[in-house]
Amino acid sequence: MAIDESRTFKPINIAVLTVSDTRTEADDTSGDILARRVTDKGHNLAARAIVRDDADALVEHLYRWIADPQIDAIVSTGGTGLTGRDVTPEALDRIKDKDIPGFGELFRWVSFNTIGTSTVQSRALAVLAGGTYIFALPGSNGAVKDGWDNILDEQLDSRNRPCNFVELMPRLKET
Repeated sequence: MAIDESRTFKPINIAVLTVSDTRTEADDTSGDILARRVTDKGHNLAARAIVRDDADALVEHLYRWIADPQIDAIVSTGGTGLTGRDVTPEALDRIKDKDIPGFGELFRWVSFNTIGTSTVQSRALAVLAGGTYIFALPGSNGAVKDGWDNILDEQLDSRNRPCNFVELMPRLKET
């Protein structure tokens, strides 16, 4: 990590979304891990929710959060696999303005070190929608840790060099 200690850390507002038909607030361990990492890093946990594996419900929920000026980024967990109920990528296709392809590529590279070739079953991705970053991670605890600890922790830190997602935020809605 290339943190420039001479720069000031700028906390951002991050929402955590769990996409699942089976998880509840009582057993949402991957959502708990993300929420804890967001606040431990010094960011603000702007919102947290669980939405079922349904593309329409997911799109509706994401549009509400994208419209909320108090949410800068959304990190989701779940729904990125290959089964019939895994619809997070399809929902994000419906709302995105731009893809951030390097995120999914880097996630699978990082994940390969943890789970080997099984990483090819992940459709982790990131998009930009309405000036809001959306990062979609798989639903396992290990995947959430890999995604946050090895990518998002640095890219959502305004001190990270040579560049980071936070410094681009003022320009995301340019035309």
